[in-house]
Amino acid sequence: MKIIPTLVHGILDYPVGLALLAAPQLFGFADSDGPQVLIPRLLGAVILLQSVMTRYELGMIKLLPMKAHLMNDYIGGALLAVSPWLFGFASQAPNRWVPHLAFGLFILMTTAMTRTQPREAVAR
Repeated sequence: MKIIPTLVHGILDYPVGLALLAAPQLFGFADSDGPQVLIPRLLGAVILLQSVMTRYELGMIKLLPMKAHLMNDYIGGALLAVSPWLFGFASQAPNRWVPHLAFGLFILMTTAMTRTQPREAVAR
């Protein structure tokens, strides 16, 4: 059920991207190294960059089609959600892996509910 307009998706993209960049500090695992810290920061940067480049209401450069944006969100959300098990840090303290799972599932759910086309005027 596609109930989230692309405008709302765009409104969510920017704070989620920033939150992922700051997640290691916010949740107290910045002292770690490797994928545990790298994945949320990298995904946060990708979300922000693709948001700027997407052909939707809040895109600034409007190069990336919304369907491609959503496909990237599916891939990034899935990677983030499974990263604690994929990279072996799921057995650590919850503050070190639950944010990955929670943000990943949030990204997957909002992506699945987002419409694939922005308003006509924006798409041109």
